[in-house]
Amino acid sequence: MNGSTPGLQALPRAYLFVPADRPERFAKARASGADAVIVDLEDAVAPEAKARARDALAGALDESAPLVVRINAAGTPWFDDDLELCRHPGVAAVMLPKAEGIDAVCTVVETTFKDVLPIIESARGLQEIHSIARVPGVIRLAFGSVDLALDLGIDCDPDGAEIELLAFRSQLVLGSRLAALAAPVDGVSTAIHDVQRLQVDAERSSRLGFGAKLCIHPQQVATVQAVFAPSPQRIAWARRVCEAFAATGGAAVAVDGQMVDLPVVQRARAVLRDAGLNA
Repeated sequence: MNGSTPGLQALPRAYLFVPADRPERFAKARASGADAVIVDLEDAVAPEAKARARDALAGALDESAPLVVRINAAGTPWFDDDLELCRHPGVAAVMLPKAEGIDAVCTVVETTFKDVLPIIESARGLQEIHSIARVPGVIRLAFGSVDLALDLGIDCDPDGAEIELLAFRSQLVLGSRLAALAAPVDGVSTAIHDVQRLQVDAERSSRLGFGAKLCIHPQQVATVQAVFAPSPQRIAWARRVCEAFAATGGAAVAVDGQMVDLPVVQRARAVLRDAGLNA
């Protein structure tokens, strides 16, 4: 485990789900432009179709184009067989739903020898978030917004802003930072064809400190990637800040009418790194 997901060229910003029992969609998902494709053995597959879905995925795995696999939760009848499949070199990482403690996370790591993305989607998962985040092999936390709201009895306003979940999202950002993990992955936007809603959701996630988002349809991918990638204006600002700070020899300086000191410079350097540029 080295903190980077095998087979993925950069830290993903858009993760795209595809049902494991729809193998005819795998190629389309791979061609969607998503940074990572998650083949879903859990929520997207009916109980009676689990074994067939696993077999279909096994036949489609390709070491040259590895996939992330969302397995069924620990304690379900399908967990052990899912783990065995995930030992395949065509699996880049394992997404573990209903992560509620370190035991299940350690089992995934020790059985598959793959990086793990636990989904925090219950009260118990939130309670154990700091322990889960520190398990060696965990590379990123993901937020299960729909299931968490259900578990807590939260009825989010139909406006879609999900202000009711703000405190819980922030816990994932804090837990990730304290464990020195990459910025977490926010949950899905269920309004598939509402591009404006998706844009607002992704921008909220980015402002809160998330670094990526789960997608449930290929047409969501480009919007999510655009939001989480630094804009040309943001990159230009970061360059101005770094150049001005360097010119003063490290003293505070005004840029665009705003005072710039070391914390601002560090943020600017992070923007450039996220854009793949020298900071």
